[in-house]
This record gives sequence, C-alpha cells and structure tokens, in this order.
Amino acid sequence: MMTKHEAIIQYIESLDVGTKISVRQIAKDLEVSEGTAYRAIKEAEVQGLVSSIERVGTVRIERKRKENFERLTFAELLKIVDGQVLGGRNGLHKSLNKFFIGAMQLDAMLRYIEPGSLLIVGNRYQAHKLALQHGTAVLITGGFDTSDEVKQLADQLSLPIISCGYDTFTVASMINRAIYDQLIKKEIMTVEDILVPSEQVTTLRPTQTVEDWQKLVQESKHIRFPVIDEENRLVGIVTSRDMVGAQIDTPIHRVMTKQPITITPQTSVASASHVMLWEGIEMLPIVDSNKVMLGIVTRQDLLKAQQFIQRQPQKGETFVNLIMSGFEEEESDGCICFKGKVTPQMTNPYGNLSIGICTTLLTEAARRYLRYAKRCDMVPEDVFIYFIKPIQIDATIHICTNILEMSRKFAKLEVVIKNDGKIMGKAILTAQLLQR
Repeated sequence: MMTKHEAIIQYIESLDVGTKISVRQIAKDLEVSEGTAYRAIKEAEVQGLVSSIERVGTVRIERKRKENFERLTFAELLKIVDGQVLGGRNGLHKSLNKFFIGAMQLDAMLRYIEPGSLLIVGNRYQAHKLALQHGTAVLITGGFDTSDEVKQLADQLSLPIISCGYDTFTVASMINRAIYDQLIKKEIMTVEDILVPSEQVTTLRPTQTVEDWQKLVQESKHIRFPVIDEENRLVGIVTSRDMVGAQIDTPIHRVMTKQPITITPQTSVASASHVMLWEGIEMLPIVDSNKVMLGIVTRQDLLKAQQFIQRQPQKGETFVNLIMSGFEEEESDGCICFKGKVTPQMTNPYGNLSIGICTTLLTEAARRYLRYAKRCDMVPEDVFIYFIKPIQIDATIHICTNILEMSRKFAKLEVVIKNDGKIMGKAILTAQLLQR
C-alpha cells in the first residue's frame, strides 16, 4: 500500500514543469498534514523534481539527466552572475542550451537566435525584444535596465530577462567556468547514479515479525532488509545475524539494528566503497536529510560502478589532473615512474616546490602506479612524508613507487621523489584497495 509520503511525491511528478508548489496547497489537495507535505517537498527537491527560487517560491522543474548535466537553468545563472530579474520570472526553471554575445547588428544576430538560448548584450532594447520574440532569454550586462514593453513581453512568454553589474567578457567567463565545473562533477560518479530506488527495494515494518522476515528470505533470496516506518523513514536494518536465537513471533523492532550506517545521494562511489569496506557491510541505505529512504546500494553495485568509472571519457580537468598533465610515465629499474618538470605554478614564494603540491604528486603517483600495475584503485588512510631537500623551480623530478606490503584489501607503499639521482623526499603510504 502506498504511503502518504509516496503519494505526494507521485503527485508532484504528475505536475507540469513550471507549476508553483506550496506546502499549504498540497496539504489541502491531498488531505495530509502540512508537516507531511513539507517533508515530501524536501525529498522532491533532493530528487531534482522541484527547486526553490528566490522571490518566486518552489517550482516543479524538469529532472536533470546525467548526460545533460552541463546545462544550466536560468535560476542557476541568476545566482552565478548575482543578477536581478527584470521580467519573465516564471521561466527561471528552464534550461539554456547555449549562449552568445550580441556584439553585432540585428540582422546578423538572427543567425544565432534560437529557442532555449541566451543572449548576452548591453542596453540595446531592440535586441532584447528581437531575442524574446524568437524564444531566447536575455542577460543584460553593465547593470542596465530595459523598457517596460520588453518586460511585459518577457512576462507573457515566460522568458527571463536578467540584469547584472558585470561586463560582457566577465559574464561569459563566469558562465563557462560554471559549465566546466559541472562537467567535472559529471565525471565524479555518486551513489545517486547507481542506487536501487526505494520502490524497488523489499522492506519491513517495525511491527512485523521474524516470521515475516523468514518469508521474505525465501521469496527474494536476500537476507538483509531495511526497516521503515509509515513515513518511509529508515529506522533500522535486519540481517540473518540479528535473527540468531529469535522466536518467530518476535517483532522486528526488537531484533533490528537501530541507527544503521547511511549515506546521502551525493556521496561519491569511492567514499561509499570505503565505508562499506571499513565497516564490513554488504548494503548501505541512502537517505535524505529527514531520514526518508531513497534507495539502497550494495557491494556488487559499487564494484560495477568502479569498473564503469575507468571507462568514462575525460570531460574536464581537476586540480590534480592539471598538476599531473606535465608528467609522463616511464620505466626505471623494473618499476613504473613518473617524470616531469617543476613549473612556476607548483612553487611557493621562495621558488621551491610547495609542500601541498609535493604531497599531491606523491599520493597521485602511488594511485596511478596501482591502477597501471595492479589494476586497482586506492583510498589513502595514512601518509607519512619526509622532506629531505628543497626542490627548485624548473627542476626535473622522478617519482617512483614500490610496494612494501600488499593484501587483497590493503597496501603499504613507498613513494620516492628524486632530482638528479638524489632523493629529495619520501612518503610511506597506507591505503585501502578498491578492485577494478
């Protein structure tokens, strides 16, 4: 039987994109308490079904798909440029597909104007009007305003027209930076991408009995089940270990493990794997801020995700990628090493390799060595670094990794950084292994 919480979520999903949502209205329409409606709306926000927009309220939005994550909504753009809405406030939930700068005549501008785009321009009223008439939103730079006619047109078409105090070049750079950051986030797989949703998970109620658990084991061939209350909140987990010595009529709430370890949808796959390995568990429930269960993830799900991550194409460069981009792989004395040059960006104010960059180099060299040589990844636990001599700017360095100890789950590594054959620093690193 569907709970009130699930019914509200289903109702929100059925609403048209752009529909305004309020706690009081949902409570009235579905005949539930305002507290129940509020918790359901918050979960819908976590799931990407609604968004709270300043001075507008909570609005039903289109759930972002992972492959289109680099697209921005106009509401997100509003926050990025610290702007104000002059008109078309009801269209802030829409996504922009591309943007272009209107530094051209109106006739030439027509080639670039298309629905779902954004025109970045100054105080050119005719350009504002032309863009709106062709389904394009407008971002006015320099803090300028627009005419009342344009504002009314924006409201009629639900196309945002936004004004900000930055110049055109700065605004374009800020938007590019935001898109680039989201491309990097797109690569970082989270449990949200692989979770088994709650509606597909077999669960138990606290009032059910051990006999009910036994029936579920026979039907599903699983031994671990989340325990949820009427509001779909996670209250415990039961496994075969909890059932040892229990009578068949014993209520689940007496034998279940209370306050189980949980994660959020935004937890990375690597972090979830570390928790699962460290705690020695086979299943992790995924909950929102109100402890409402959104789904589960198992050890098998995480292992498959780790393998998929390695096959993902590179879309953006993180700080570590930028540092390691100047290093090439080579073989020395039978082991894999990395060779590169100390660039000005990697130094401290005294012209030597900075401690933070050196730590990053040593750790990342160990990680890449394990990936190439042992086909596994790692989660560092302890790193002991010994800085012997300073490394100057423009110095060519070699970073080599040796395995001191290694088991199925753990490894102890020695990473040495050299310059002109002399040892400049050394790290002893202990890590948990994640098989690929």
